[in-house]
Amino acid sequence: MSDDVDLSRRHFLTVATVVTGTTGAVIAAAPFVASWRPSARAQALGAPVEVNISKIEEGAMVKVEWRGKTVALVRRNQTMLDRLSDVEGELRDPESAESQQPSYAINTYRSIKPEVLVVIANCTHLGCIPLFRPEVGAAELGADWPGGFYCPCHGSVFDLAGRVFKGVPAPKNLDVPPYRFLGESVILIGDDTGVV
Repeated sequence: MSDDVDLSRRHFLTVATVVTGTTGAVIAAAPFVASWRPSARAQALGAPVEVNISKIEEGAMVKVEWRGKTVALVRRNQTMLDRLSDVEGELRDPESAESQQPSYAINTYRSIKPEVLVVIANCTHLGCIPLFRPEVGAAELGADWPGGFYCPCHGSVFDLAGRVFKGVPAPKNLDVPPYRFLGESVILIGDDTGVV
């Protein structure tokens, strides 16, 4: 009889020790597992950004930050849109076949609406921020300057749709981030759910 009591007691102590040890391990591991999640600040940096474009004048550009990158929004006028076809023979990838971009931006304008350009304003060569120079024939860029983006770091040149010219260091067009219109004058950068 004493062997039966010892066996039951031993089984109970083994089960109690395993349950207590497992519970302790889970409690001890919880802070370490929680530390692997991104902080609230990191989550906010990756969150979509709303931009009201109603205040952007025709021919002007504004910049916003999204995921640590500069995003340029340009409200193009009809003259700027007309000039896009004038330079197609000088572009490395005029149809945007090699560029990484959403399908709704694979067109001449590289945008959902022709008059609004949304591009990541980091040169695709080494990441410098190109200057927005929309004026034709800018003095320091030459009489044949068609207007667009000029990277002062190494001389890469992009047209008013962010398409790269031939013979410059940048290997591809400026990237188009995912975005969608929330209304006539509000764009959500970083989310293109629901874009038709």
